[in-house]
Amino acid sequence: MSDRDMKKTNTYYWTSLDQLKCTPRYRRHLLEQYRDRDNHHDDNTVTRRDFLTVMAASLALAGLAGCRKPVEKIIPYVSQPEEIIPGVPQYYATSMPLGLSAFGLIVECHEGRPTKVEGNPVHSSTGGATGLFIQSSTLGLYDPDRSKMARNRNVEVTYDTFVTVWRELHDKFIANKGDGLAFISEEFSSPTLARLKTEILKAFPKAKWVSYEPISDENILGAVKNLTGNDLRPIYKYDLASVILSLDSDFLQTESEALRAAREFADGRRMNNTDDSMNRLYVVESAFTITGGMADHRYAIQSSRIDAFLSTLLKELQKRGLDISGNIAEYHETFDISWISALAEDLMANKGANLVVAGRRQPAQVHELVLLLNNALGNIGRTMDLIPMRDTSRSDTGQLKTMIDAIAAGKVDTLVILGGNPVYNAPVDLNFGEAIQKIEHNIHFSEYYDETSQKCEWHIPRAHYLESWGDVRAADGTVGIIQPMIEPLYGAHSDSEMYSLMATGRDQRGYDIVRETWGNILNGGDFENRWRRVLHEGLLKTEPLLSYGFRPLKNFGAVFENLPDSSKDSSDELELGFYPSYLYDGRYANNGWLQELPHSVSKLAWSNAALINPQTAATLEVGNNDIVSLGLNSLEIEIPVWIVPGIADRTVVLPLGYGRDKVGRVADGVGVDTYRLRTAAGMSFIKGANVTQTDRVSRLANTQDHNLMEGRPLVGEATLEEYRSNPGFVSEMVEHPSLKSIYPDHDYSTGYQWGMVIDLNTCIGCDACTIACQSENNIPIVGQEQVYRGREMHWIRIDRYFSGDMDHPGMVHQPVPCQQCENAPCEAVCPVAATVHDREGLNNMTYNRCIGTRYCSNNCPYKVRRFNFFNYTNRLPETVKMAQNPDVTVRSRGVMEKCTFCIQRINRAKQAAKKENRAVRDGEIITACQQACPTRAITFGNINDTSSAVTALKKMDRNYELLVELNVRPRNSYLARLRNPNLKLAEGMDNNDKAEQG
Repeated sequence: MSDRDMKKTNTYYWTSLDQLKCTPRYRRHLLEQYRDRDNHHDDNTVTRRDFLTVMAASLALAGLAGCRKPVEKIIPYVSQPEEIIPGVPQYYATSMPLGLSAFGLIVECHEGRPTKVEGNPVHSSTGGATGLFIQSSTLGLYDPDRSKMARNRNVEVTYDTFVTVWRELHDKFIANKGDGLAFISEEFSSPTLARLKTEILKAFPKAKWVSYEPISDENILGAVKNLTGNDLRPIYKYDLASVILSLDSDFLQTESEALRAAREFADGRRMNNTDDSMNRLYVVESAFTITGGMADHRYAIQSSRIDAFLSTLLKELQKRGLDISGNIAEYHETFDISWISALAEDLMANKGANLVVAGRRQPAQVHELVLLLNNALGNIGRTMDLIPMRDTSRSDTGQLKTMIDAIAAGKVDTLVILGGNPVYNAPVDLNFGEAIQKIEHNIHFSEYYDETSQKCEWHIPRAHYLESWGDVRAADGTVGIIQPMIEPLYGAHSDSEMYSLMATGRDQRGYDIVRETWGNILNGGDFENRWRRVLHEGLLKTEPLLSYGFRPLKNFGAVFENLPDSSKDSSDELELGFYPSYLYDGRYANNGWLQELPHSVSKLAWSNAALINPQTAATLEVGNNDIVSLGLNSLEIEIPVWIVPGIADRTVVLPLGYGRDKVGRVADGVGVDTYRLRTAAGMSFIKGANVTQTDRVSRLANTQDHNLMEGRPLVGEATLEEYRSNPGFVSEMVEHPSLKSIYPDHDYSTGYQWGMVIDLNTCIGCDACTIACQSENNIPIVGQEQVYRGREMHWIRIDRYFSGDMDHPGMVHQPVPCQQCENAPCEAVCPVAATVHDREGLNNMTYNRCIGTRYCSNNCPYKVRRFNFFNYTNRLPETVKMAQNPDVTVRSRGVMEKCTFCIQRINRAKQAAKKENRAVRDGEIITACQQACPTRAITFGNINDTSSAVTALKKMDRNYELLVELNVRPRNSYLARLRNPNLKLAEGMDNNDKAEQG
């Protein structure tokens, strides 16, 4: 960005430390990406061996093509089901469980195979949106590495063989009332599973049952139980809060109910004009999260010091008259008291209209203080509710440790593990893998023959939720149904079937088991009609559960008595922080879409790393890609380093879920298993780690400097006050008057003219749009090596920019798909007219004309075109091909790809409208990225329709186009980002970002 741009925006945006310092590596990367390279320095030069290998493969394929095709018998429908019309998708409602959450979904199916998942608009947790794990679940369904057969001591056997063995064990434990029998399950929130768990424990009263999840709300729910004596779940209402304080909580992405939180938070930031109000977000955290990126004020401190920060804040609130009983511990901290004072004043000024949330990583005592603080501020019953929990079994790490002690004492001779992978993800100091070897019989029920299955006597394949019957209860109490979209691909069995077998010893159908539960739920009236209504809508519409009247059993003083004195801890000690990754806890490690998706902040793909800030890196004398030995007491791992500005000093962020072994072709050997440093006492964070250099380096696939729009003003951003005083500030971003085209203008004043607006004020950079586009448009994964070379294929990328200095940076995300230019510079240079414009203003690609010159990519100022270097789809397993959208071409190598505004969806809507002799209605066409977006930041429609939502947004004063001065006339535009800082805080800090001083 030029000095002139810097003066206009008063902000300097940068993508990486290499770019900020213009290092030789960065300059070399630009040369490699944007111009032909000298063969002497090209590490991608094709050797003679590579050439012969490729040619041999090509000749072999040519020979196969010349042979006669094998005879394949096709059996048509004898009597075609009248509800199925070939080529016309059908939609069914279902639900996806994840821990104690449940997400209502609508699944698109083609001829009996699910291909695309969307959110159910009437479900409270999704509201029509989806996240990464939901969107990628179709690929997980068709994963060829899922378990296909039951196994006994690693020998494949039939499921019936296991049923026979279990019946004998069942009769034995019925006789002794379950003495010596133990169960470990995942968390669940399900009426059917809760009923079956009760039946199991009734049949085996002496049996032990523990639920365990490596990532859970265990601390939050435990704190509520400690304070109230009841099993209650907090439900936050972000849309009603004017001021929000987030303590180590990435509530926009990695906390429970993140989809709902993102939607409601965005509703509080949506600005239609200068008179609208906007919420204010304070974030105190150790890692740099997308929630921190959305903050108006961010404070970076170690996670272990959140309790001290909260205590200091409470003391400030007490001085301002907030009713806080008890003596607050004195902390001699180095916090910025002016920052905390301004925060306290803001909270007091918005009593009953603010919200304080703490992340699931914080200990129970912190959550108790937060709950008491919300009560004192008048928030409970307004910006948050406490809802009774029903039909749940929640994680308890303490009970898991007690069970392992019982196993070690020889009190368990049969262990049934219902889901999960505790050998891989249980606290390392519990030695779970060694403990279960002492048991006579151990049974593991899971989707993969994974680390736990390999140490068990029996492994039973578990069905995917898209091929199962079941039910769920959402966070707010809404009961939903899980119904299969397809017959189990590998003969696996559902959770309800396995639980029923444990309880009764009988092999029952999941459908019958679930209907038995719903016979009680739908008691009275016409059961069959009501049951069919539930299947149609995916949920039971009932009155919401009433919020609990908050009557705490403890006060502030009682909580402070049990609070650890963190003031005795040294901030000089290195702190390890464990965080969920895009693989969650590792259960999605074999999903190539998630492996290849660059992380929102670090921009790493196909690996994890030890993430540290520049100051810590300088202290440790390490740099990007350096492999270090990370030790904690007797535990040790080797892991590469990646530097991310904004992380708290002396903090190492360790993403979980990598380093899997013998799970599948995608997951095996990718990344480092950070669970090997995670102990029962340090599930979230722990101090005292040491770092040793190994003098070795790795090669991480990082996309932060790929496809840059160099030296151009990109992000429109201002404070709320600046916007109100100068609503047209985005017009000042334009460098010079628009260039004039030498070609005559096209007339786009009639007919459908498609356009899009992306609101940067509500876009949180969660990447849901990228995965949704990949699922909808059959975009292949290319692998770590090709991503390293800058050849990722995503049609919509999320640019992440830091702003300000590297010690206290701000952060902003900007989605960049093809801009669908009316004067598209790519079209003029294509020698074969493969990229052309249509009468509706879309820049189209004709794949069978493209010869791969890549002139169009060179001429694109937005760098949004993707060249398909290799045939990534010719070796796809047959099951994975089933996940592909039949409405979109599956591309071969040697062609250019890019965003098409989901032309298949446009045409489908136009055809439907034509049949009814009408025009396409506004909102009838929803692109894949728009439909997935949890914050509704993307709007698409006909810009010639004066009443359309997209037209209204394009008329807003915050609307601007990227590089408009080039006269390429993009059909995409953006609404500038606004921040709402507290004017009483010190000025001069970009994004008002601070870190703990000292």
